Amino acid sequence: MNLLAVEDLSVEIGGAPVLRRVSLALEPGETLGVIGESGSGKSMTALAIMGLLPRSARASGRALLGEVDLLARTEAEMCAIRGRDVGMIFQEPMTALNPLQTIGDQVAETVRVHRRASRAEAQGVARLTLERVGLPQARFPLDRFPHELSGGQRQRVGIAMAIALRPRLLIADEPTTALDVTTQAAILDLLRRLVAEDGMGLMLITHDLAVVAETASRVAVMTAGEVVERGATREVLRAPRHPYTRTLLAAAADRPMRLPRIARTPLLKVEGVTRDYPGARRGLFGRETPTRAVRNVSFTLHAGESLGLVGESGCGKSTLTRAVLGLDALQGGRIVLDGEEIRAGEAMARELRARIQAVFQDPYGSFDPRWRVGRLVAEPFHVVDDAPGGEARTQAVAAALEAVGLAASDAGRFIHEFSGGQRQRIAIARALIIRPKLIVLDEAVSALDVRVRAQILDLLDGLSTRYGLSYLFISHDLHVVRAVTDRVLVMRAGEIVEAGPTERVFSRPTHPYTRELLAATPVLEMAG
Repeated sequence: MNLLAVEDLSVEIGGAPVLRRVSLALEPGETLGVIGESGSGKSMTALAIMGLLPRSARASGRALLGEVDLLARTEAEMCAIRGRDVGMIFQEPMTALNPLQTIGDQVAETVRVHRRASRAEAQGVARLTLERVGLPQARFPLDRFPHELSGGQRQRVGIAMAIALRPRLLIADEPTTALDVTTQAAILDLLRRLVAEDGMGLMLITHDLAVVAETASRVAVMTAGEVVERGATREVLRAPRHPYTRTLLAAAADRPMRLPRIARTPLLKVEGVTRDYPGARRGLFGRETPTRAVRNVSFTLHAGESLGLVGESGCGKSTLTRAVLGLDALQGGRIVLDGEEIRAGEAMARELRARIQAVFQDPYGSFDPRWRVGRLVAEPFHVVDDAPGGEARTQAVAAALEAVGLAASDAGRFIHEFSGGQRQRIAIARALIIRPKLIVLDEAVSALDVRVRAQILDLLDGLSTRYGLSYLFISHDLHVVRAVTDRVLVMRAGEIVEAGPTERVFSRPTHPYTRELLAATPVLEMAG
């Protein structure tokens, strides 16, 4: 008998169809991968199963958990089911966790709500559950707060909350998207172990085909609110029948056709850079020993080159990036851009600032939502002495938008009116409009769907050729780094432990840490 049987599930919101006759089945101890792009209906299917649809939504069909139709339950009945019989892990743990509650109290809350246990009993269950997910009390006391943990550790707390009462069904919605490769591997291993130990069914929602290939025994492919293909994971990925599945697989394998165009001229020189953070306060005046985040790092980026910087969370990538952008002071070393020294932590000269721009992971968070796109894209003009005005500025914005594949008329719209991929194109247009020599891309495609990611990478490659751009590409996605960079730097504990041409580093790594990163990276095997 199926643990979960979704039968002809349809959902409308405001009269518009969102899900169309979705059918899925999941057995105890099985992992079902649900894949598709943003807007395909993956998360909406999960919300329907959990009884968390918007009030304006209208659902039909059935979602049977055993013999219980979840769609027919009242909100009070669903409150008793959520956490006890069905658990859910969300994509971003920092927003799913309560910043004002300790991790022990948050895991214990599920126990107290469903079992009416005492605080001591609930805390005991919380302690054991956190130990199950790799957070032993000796190193991670129950009185820690979410902000005191890393991203991977916070995700483990989210998993502990979901499994505290050993539910029969666990829904994981993009649980590893924002994590580095070794943390992602650890989380996926943890989920596999929990499924095996508890016999629960796992519904794994993701746009990462490699993760599904390594984790799920069966897969369902969704687009436009419909399941267009389903079957054994290996069979679907090696011999896809539906055109949409074939399109996804082609996008996952896409690699821009990079042409050799590296000049011998150094554009960015980082020489012996060291960066410390002050230690935690001890008493009224004392501090603990400072933390060294970057240790004597040196490298050169040449004109026209795409240089990758990879490593786990906490390795110093972002700290080094802030120094390159002139945002953090240094304890040692120097940074030279186009022959001029960047005095990190001091106000950068306007003409020097105009030569370097940045594109961040979350474009929505880096834009003012009150501004129209035209003003957002034109924002960098404030560092240009002879910035155009009036009609000339309007034409410059239109040209920047069209260069990234958008329409000039998009300048009159607000950022919330665009998809994630379109927002990232706008972020690239903003970086491009003053024609910098170097663009720093900090996890610029890590949250994008596979097809959108391929489009953005192709766009970046084309812009590099057209405008002679150089890129410093920071990412935890080794597949992306391999596809778009000429050379790569591998960073660990604040140091560069390996550097060289990208293909050499990926095919013949010399440092044990690089081999560890590559071993932890999910591999997507396809026919042909």
